[in-house]
Amino acid sequence: MTSTDMRDEEARAILKRNDKGGYTIPTSGLYPYQWNWDSAFAAVGFAEFDVDRAWAEIETLFSGQWDNGMVPHILFHVPDEGYFPNHDVWQGTGPIPSSGISQPPVAATMARMVLDKDPQAGRARIAELFPKMVAWHRWFMDWRLDQGAVCVTHPWEAGRDNAPDWDAAMAAITPEGVGDYTRRDTSHVDSSMRPTKYDYDRYIWLVQRGARLGWDEAAMLNGTPFRVADPTMTFILLRATRDLIAMGEMLGEDVSELQGWVETLEVGAQTLWNPALACFDGRDVVGGSWAGSVSNASFLCWYAGVDHPDMRTRLAEVMALSKYGVPSLTPDDDRFDGKRYWRGPVWAIMNMMIGTGLMEFDLPQGAALRDNTADLIAEHGFAEYFDPRDGAPAGGSTFTWTAAVWLAWASPSRRGA
Repeated sequence: MTSTDMRDEEARAILKRNDKGGYTIPTSGLYPYQWNWDSAFAAVGFAEFDVDRAWAEIETLFSGQWDNGMVPHILFHVPDEGYFPNHDVWQGTGPIPSSGISQPPVAATMARMVLDKDPQAGRARIAELFPKMVAWHRWFMDWRLDQGAVCVTHPWEAGRDNAPDWDAAMAAITPEGVGDYTRRDTSHVDSSMRPTKYDYDRYIWLVQRGARLGWDEAAMLNGTPFRVADPTMTFILLRATRDLIAMGEMLGEDVSELQGWVETLEVGAQTLWNPALACFDGRDVVGGSWAGSVSNASFLCWYAGVDHPDMRTRLAEVMALSKYGVPSLTPDDDRFDGKRYWRGPVWAIMNMMIGTGLMEFDLPQGAALRDNTADLIAEHGFAEYFDPRDGAPAGGSTFTWTAAVWLAWASPSRRGA
């Protein structure tokens, strides 16, 4: 058995080990529930060896969809007192105990990848999911736009929890009344790899505010201190809507509304261009400042079908500073921390999305990024994230989405597939 075969086998074993029957947890202990975008990536991993199980993952995710179309970022299928904040703190109003915010909507894109494995068998599955996905995308368009760019109302909604993009908006929050709480994440992972208490107090304050307002979107918009137009969300929703249109056309659906959304999001993407930074950047809608962050989210532009010559230059500069792909923050930024969550580490999922976009634009960095990611996982395992300078694993281990990225994209056995 070759080393690639061994890694392939290990990746499949991780997915099976984290499978809770219809949904997959990211990793045991640290993340004991179903996370939204984690599940979508898990689906494309499962699709490499069990397409039916891949569809079940996405279907279970949408079983928690709220009446307003929102798909929560966490579904608490089975209570676990080892996680904070749990469902009793969130007080979600959906059909399954859940959080009150969403996450980057990669599901339509991942569903299209699963569909491509067996279009005939998958047609009925996507026909059931299609209107639910449309409703979720419509929720973003109704409640999360500023000048056509998608905003986040909580750092966790972006999936990039402690990214510097949120620093200015977080500083505007005085987390009064949060009270005492016990974090569980730092009992599983070294605290130097996790968000700080300063961040966490503000995370919980925002959760408590949403719960107090009953997660009423209009009420939460009124007077919120945290609303940031985000490259992650904007580029991912733009890409996912393009993929949703392709699947809708296959089903014979009217996609004119979705085509209008694409046009809106394309305009919105341009409002994220920071001319002083010569890069796509986060924009604090409330405070009016730029994040000033050259992040891996900046380079999702090609994934969304948006090209810019300055971004090609920026990418070359950043990749020259990183051995293993695109860091969550460029290493020449004073705020860079190679092991602290979204303030420097490399993430396999982001490498995959960025690399996919680069390949679709026939840019050579795409193949290089896939090779870098393959080397990273082959040499350092299936960690949650990695130090971009030496590949040192960080965060949780035996991680679902890292295993899924290996199977669906990075593994040498996938080349030419």
